[in-house]
Amino acid sequence: MIRKLWLVIGCAIVSIASWGAPGDRPVSSEELDKVVEVQRAEQKIPGLSVAICRNGELLKALGYGLANVELDVKASPQTIYQTGSVGKQFTAMAIMMLVEQNKISLDDKITKYIPESPSIWARVTVRELLSHTSGIADYGGEEDTMKKGVINFRKDYTEEQLIKAFAKMPMNFTPGSQWRYSNTGYALLGFIIRRVTGQFYGDFLQQRIFQPLGMASTRIISEADIVPNRSSGYRLVKGELKNQEWVSPTLNTTADGALYTDVLDLAKWDAALNARKFLTPSSYEVMWTPIRLSNGKTYPYGFGWFLSDMNGKRAVSHDGAWQGFTMNITRYLDSRLTVIVMTNLDSDHCHPEKIAAAIGKLYSN
Repeated sequence: MIRKLWLVIGCAIVSIASWGAPGDRPVSSEELDKVVEVQRAEQKIPGLSVAICRNGELLKALGYGLANVELDVKASPQTIYQTGSVGKQFTAMAIMMLVEQNKISLDDKITKYIPESPSIWARVTVRELLSHTSGIADYGGEEDTMKKGVINFRKDYTEEQLIKAFAKMPMNFTPGSQWRYSNTGYALLGFIIRRVTGQFYGDFLQQRIFQPLGMASTRIISEADIVPNRSSGYRLVKGELKNQEWVSPTLNTTADGALYTDVLDLAKWDAALNARKFLTPSSYEVMWTPIRLSNGKTYPYGFGWFLSDMNGKRAVSHDGAWQGFTMNITRYLDSRLTVIVMTNLDSDHCHPEKIAAAIGKLYSN
């Protein structure tokens, strides 16, 4: 059964557009299938979905393999996956919206919004939460919490209880002096959104981003709700495929990446970014500029996006991983090409960024 699994291909194509500009590389579905299937077989991915956009327009969206192994359901462009940390870019967008409304300042100390913060957070700013330079330890990191019992991922917490738990973690460094990934910072940004707007951050995203863009499949995770086209998440344990591990409901609603979506909705998101919707050009520039550390050096991360050079092209990108799902979105700024890959296999065994890079290279050759 497992051997047969890697041979299943679900190729539902919802949009195929020809390349129009001089020098664009025409790519056939057969070429794309070959590139994706080689990676899927090599990484033993049950199922994945892909979207490719140019200039904010959807070129192709396809599904490969199985969205649900037990029920033999093929993956498609409509398959729902979890975003993991790719959800951080939506939280960053929400904060920047509030900045433009003068409801938040990037250089505000977070104690302005979270007065119960411990004294060790006194110098931390909103900007530092967005850029992972706050020094606040990562509650989702094995070094910081998972092996130390700071957070029990099978337990529900209130917002106040989470803040108290986060406050017990020592600082990793002086705020602004280094870069180190911290899910805690983005969870705190979600709390700040609630305290500034009076809304749960997920409701803010629905009203201000998802609904205006017609992202009807995008929402906060809820394993209790009936969600059409929802994929199952998987992990490999000693080579054997297992279902995803269970996480408490409240820890699946924090602003560090607790979203359901599909590649079609993310193509709409890409179109909005391409058109510079929601924010002024200067705000986008801030989001996509390397953060400057207190020693004068920069780190290639903006607000919810990694900044890099891929295949010789400027790119902004991010990976996501959570509960047996992984994904990558890569936006090549010079060629205005975007590749979105969503899978249902754990991050220890799956590397969607490799698939995204291979597709990007295919379209640029």
